[in-house]
Amino acid sequence: MTALDPLTDPSAALAADLARVVGGEVRFDPAHRAMWSADASNYRKVPIGVVSPRDDADVEAALAVCREHQVPVLPRGAGTSIAGQAVNTAVILDFTRHMNAILSIDPDARSARVQPGVICDQLRDAAAPHGLTFGPDPSTHNRCTIGGMVGNNACGSHSVAWGKTVDNTESLELLTYRGSRLDTAAPTGEIPEKLAALHDRIGSRVAEAFPDLTRRVSGYNLDQLGGPGGPGALAKAIVGSEGTLGVITAATMRLVESPPARALAVLGFESAYVAADNVMVVREHSPLTIEGMDAGLIAALRAQNPVETMSRALPPGGGWLYVETGGADRAEARASAAAIAKAMRPYGLTEAVVEDDPARMKALWRIREDGAGILTRSPDGGEAWPGWEDAAVPPEKFGSYLREFDRVLERHGRRGVYYGHFGDGCLHVRIDFDLLSDKGIANFRAFMEDAADAVVAHGGSLSGEHGDGRARSELLPRMYPPDIIAAFEEFKGIFDPDDRCNPGCIVRSARMDEDLRIFVGMPTMHDDPQLAFTHDRGSFTRATRRCLGVGKCVTSHGGVMCPSYRATGEERHSTRGRARLLFEMANGEVVTGGWQDDDVAEALDLCLSCKGCKTDCPVGVDMAAYKTEFLANRYKNKLRPRSHYSMGALPRWMRLVGKLPASAVGLLNALARVTPLAALAKRAGGIAPERSIPEIAPETFTTTARIRALGAAPGAVPDRRAGPRAPGSRGRLLLWPDTFTNHFDPAIAEDAVAVLEHLGYAVELPPRTVCCGLTWTSTGQVSAARRVLRRSLRTLEPWLTAGVPVVGLEPSCTAALRADAGELLPDEPLVEALDVRTFAELLADHLDELPAGPPTTALVQLHCHQHADLGSDADGAVLAALGVEAEILDSGCCGLAGNFGFEKGHYDVSMAAAERVLLPAVRAAAPDVEVLADGFSCRTQLRQAGTREPVHLATLAARAVRGTPADG
Repeated sequence: MTALDPLTDPSAALAADLARVVGGEVRFDPAHRAMWSADASNYRKVPIGVVSPRDDADVEAALAVCREHQVPVLPRGAGTSIAGQAVNTAVILDFTRHMNAILSIDPDARSARVQPGVICDQLRDAAAPHGLTFGPDPSTHNRCTIGGMVGNNACGSHSVAWGKTVDNTESLELLTYRGSRLDTAAPTGEIPEKLAALHDRIGSRVAEAFPDLTRRVSGYNLDQLGGPGGPGALAKAIVGSEGTLGVITAATMRLVESPPARALAVLGFESAYVAADNVMVVREHSPLTIEGMDAGLIAALRAQNPVETMSRALPPGGGWLYVETGGADRAEARASAAAIAKAMRPYGLTEAVVEDDPARMKALWRIREDGAGILTRSPDGGEAWPGWEDAAVPPEKFGSYLREFDRVLERHGRRGVYYGHFGDGCLHVRIDFDLLSDKGIANFRAFMEDAADAVVAHGGSLSGEHGDGRARSELLPRMYPPDIIAAFEEFKGIFDPDDRCNPGCIVRSARMDEDLRIFVGMPTMHDDPQLAFTHDRGSFTRATRRCLGVGKCVTSHGGVMCPSYRATGEERHSTRGRARLLFEMANGEVVTGGWQDDDVAEALDLCLSCKGCKTDCPVGVDMAAYKTEFLANRYKNKLRPRSHYSMGALPRWMRLVGKLPASAVGLLNALARVTPLAALAKRAGGIAPERSIPEIAPETFTTTARIRALGAAPGAVPDRRAGPRAPGSRGRLLLWPDTFTNHFDPAIAEDAVAVLEHLGYAVELPPRTVCCGLTWTSTGQVSAARRVLRRSLRTLEPWLTAGVPVVGLEPSCTAALRADAGELLPDEPLVEALDVRTFAELLADHLDELPAGPPTTALVQLHCHQHADLGSDADGAVLAALGVEAEILDSGCCGLAGNFGFEKGHYDVSMAAAERVLLPAVRAAAPDVEVLADGFSCRTQLRQAGTREPVHLATLAARAVRGTPADG
């Protein structure tokens, strides 16, 4: 990271003073300031620096230094705030790295004392063995922190049953900017006395002026000062203060009983309006959740992620309610959900689906939880933004408000798709604001003002969940009278008379149309990308603002992204961190090195190009493509890293090896096992010394197939085994002989041919070597990748023009042909003619013809590129037909990821990714459990880790066809 120059940077002295007294990390370099300049909102404010306190003493020491230098501070959690309260020109106190311990759990008192960096799910998991949970559960529950939830008064989908964070807070421990300590469980000193006097003076006015609804999250909680909770009332008054009063160092939170079992009723309605009109009927049944979605959300999901299938489980309709129920067991929970579905028949219900399987419920919930990201981009690259994100009205008025809100959208020429907490009258929406022009920003302001008036007219709150921040603080006078606004300012002043805690939020607000991220961060670099960026209208800089900061990549488990973040815990190794660095690189204000910037290069170096983010990120950020673009520009007309010449051009080297006799290949393999020679070769090729060089097959599949094909029709692979159908009766197939299968695992291709011919296909091969160009693409050698792919397409032209399907065995190559070819050659007609299918997709058309082998159990390591671009439904169906009971591991990337795990300096991260789930699961599996890994990288990682030999789906299928056991 770039060091500060004390002679030229005025913050250098501040950074030095902080580093002397703080035990945690103190980072004032451009990269960290860039990464913390945005949250999940529309706003951008470059911080002074970032400090990660290790304990209370660090917080106290940091505040003392900031006081001495008279600079503002901003405590921050996961940075998923949508209203902009997590960005400021301040010293950010980042609580995601340390101060994340659960200090105690008291099951009898149903409470837990935690540090501010504890993640919501971390607390819920710790409470679960006691039959308890933490009630508030925002859609970001697997990464948002308790400190951030307290700051924003977060709610989540279960607020109908368990309320907001304020309803679940018992006491808080706070440090003010001036260094005063306040424990609300035993409050003493000047602050409680002044607050009591404030309440005595304005309590009656607060009761009159505050709207009566469960989802009021705008303004300070002055209504709590005189609440019935005794000392807890002071803690509740602090909740939702957005870091403007001080720094929370510990919190005691209420826990609630968690039903042993849950069920989900998904209710379909003609429209979201009808769903909203009838939430009060559902509330009468006291469910845990009443969530709503509009048809636009489902349309956006299907357009963004064509391989997803869960949305097909929704009942017909144009609007849906998710209603969750609890019970002592699944039967009781299901009965409650079914009763609600039955009760809703007279109220516009079209159809209902009741589900009690936890895995299917989780998949259905993912649709709703990913809504914020899904709606941010349309398939053609159109952009939508938060801003008017989560207003709330009394639920009995929700249908009326929804219709009025749509009229406001129409008046301002805007479009928005919504979802939200319908049972609490809270609406989430992403709107296609134009935030790139002065005219568009004027329209944004006018819309926000009219929308505020509409929600206030319905007795609602500007915010029903995410707080005021920079987006709505300026609008508070439209919701509250002047004397209440003055009381807010007095309340803030009691805690923070210097106005140094997150200034500009709630009181003395910043203008809502200032500091808009994409307007103040306009790109200055030339935008003529190497890749097509078809989903971003041909613009790399447009792609860099795709990330909105929802932070799904900064999670500890589940899904594929982001393996490097999970290994290091560093923001710069997350998809979000890298996207922000690229955004700031394009802008050039903070990250000034352009394509040659070393901070950006360092962050991207540990990107595995696994493409997990392409599917797992709700916004569809494709960091693998961004890395390719960066490398292509960084090394244009320059000497490249050695690994780019060795592994980046691997197909070229293997083509040369393929011309050698088997004896010569055997000698190469033997030499690769000789330690001094292998070390020399690895050093020359930029390969990690810890890695073994994979063994090359003595003969390639294509060589042996063509020898056998002498005398047969050109390109044909002759039938070698009798099948139930005549050879070729099903038509022609072209098998894609990828480099990895052809040169390292040719037996897999032999097995695939056996199965395909058993089904009656005429399997043919290209007349010469073909390649998808993946290794050149992943190393940023885009021009070479284009040449390789174009040459291959020309070779395949007779088959493509004849409409012959192309079947791939290696997931990364198959995905490259299906998804990446258009990015390399967007104007190539033969790309459009490609009908690329996975082996499983082909077999899935013939499930009733596949012979079931003996009952087999398999652990499945799904290749990342298959997860991103191909899907795995067909694989599951084929395995079931073959009699294989398959468990698809939620292990994420295996860690090898093509050339990544072989490159020098990547070994530790590569193995850390594998050791998270994959390798422990394989070691723990019984000896007769198969390990299925279609990807060559995955198989290589397993082999080099010393586990059992993995198999390909083609091999399992061939065993069934031949009737041979695994050791046959």
